[in-house]
Amino acid sequence: MRELLPFIFIMMLVFGCKEREEQPLSFSSQHISEVIAEMTDLMVNDVTNPPLAARFFSYATLAGYEVMSQNDSSRQSMYGILNEYPKIEKPAGLTGYSPELSALLAMMETAKKMQPSGALLDAYEQQFLDSLRNAGVSEELVTNSLAYAQAVSKDILAYAKADKYNRISNYARYSPSEVEGTWHPTPPGFFAPVEPYFNTVRSFTLDTCSQFQPAPPVAFSKDKNSEFYTMLQQCQQKGANNLTEEEKAIAAFWDCNPFALQDNGHLMVGMKKISPGAHWLGITGIACKQANKSFSEAMEINTMVSVSLMDGFISCWDEKFRSNRIRPETAIRKYMDTSWKPFLQTPPFPEYLSGHSTISAASAVVLTHYFGEDFKYSDTVEVRYGLPERAFESFQQAAIEAGLSRFYGGIHFMDAIDNGRTQGLQVGEWVLDKTGKAIAAEKEAIVQK
Repeated sequence: MRELLPFIFIMMLVFGCKEREEQPLSFSSQHISEVIAEMTDLMVNDVTNPPLAARFFSYATLAGYEVMSQNDSSRQSMYGILNEYPKIEKPAGLTGYSPELSALLAMMETAKKMQPSGALLDAYEQQFLDSLRNAGVSEELVTNSLAYAQAVSKDILAYAKADKYNRISNYARYSPSEVEGTWHPTPPGFFAPVEPYFNTVRSFTLDTCSQFQPAPPVAFSKDKNSEFYTMLQQCQQKGANNLTEEEKAIAAFWDCNPFALQDNGHLMVGMKKISPGAHWLGITGIACKQANKSFSEAMEINTMVSVSLMDGFISCWDEKFRSNRIRPETAIRKYMDTSWKPFLQTPPFPEYLSGHSTISAASAVVLTHYFGEDFKYSDTVEVRYGLPERAFESFQQAAIEAGLSRFYGGIHFMDAIDNGRTQGLQVGEWVLDKTGKAIAAEKEAIVQK
């Protein structure tokens, strides 16, 4: 649980002098990032898989964004923009609330009800509200803001329930194919495949889950003169023992594998890590703070990135379980070197496309839209996990590196990385086209008035 000292300090500045008139609450983009960080800790605790983590982030940020769209004329509601998004009415007669506080609480209320360990976030929310009360914020404002948040969260949770994810448990258990060259569980955990039916979940902006279906993967072949065998040799040469220190650093920095296991002799120990989506939302927070984005602007940006993550994973997972291609680790051990090991642990799902390449490219498109093509920043997201920060000249540079990390890690072939990036760019542009035009039109209408 993170300390709330920075927030309390701000509140003390606002309310510390009794003789001064009470000032309105002041929130920044950092408060959004702190809530997202708490959500990330919750997902790490629950070992939430990458597609599902994107789903949680997207609905939580949408709840916060909906509050802001009802109170900030420069923000457009997602009604009529996102697929099947409901018309959410502002609670009638409710006054004496803070829109920003309600937005943060709407995120928490939504997230804690969508995670198995939601009670952990419930404790954080209570601590957060107590810090406000202790700093002098009136009970009426806290209570009304929470009531507003709960009303919006209820509608967002109903929207989430209707996306059909809850039907997945009724589908037949996925069984690996017996066809040569297809995916099979890999050591050391030999986990079952993750979310084989994720393409059945309603997307936010896509017309169909296969709207951006990529070119077919290079066909599996044992022929040593084939293109596939050439790719296999490339991966073998970049095994765990043949990487430069920089390549190792890149692979480790973008690992983001919540399923990693460490073999300690007779015991397998789980190494908890954040998901790829959490990493990109961490980058979003860094950019918003660096660019001094307002709370309302940051709420929009975090929401758009989250939407692109969700639709990126749906697109990618649709292809993964269609092409169902073998992982480098399985193929190299079977056909070339039984003792070969990748630098990174192979995640439990088919190889083609690279999910990290897809969602990184999509996120980079959205962030570039808001911050520009040459936005320089230092990525400190992984510092709390023991890795040094890395500096980037642009979001696209970071996205390209994230994709290459999967090759250095020995878990993807290059066509999965390249075509994953292409798909991600398409998804990112589509999300902006569907949402950005509507938001821009609303802002223009306000200007004209």
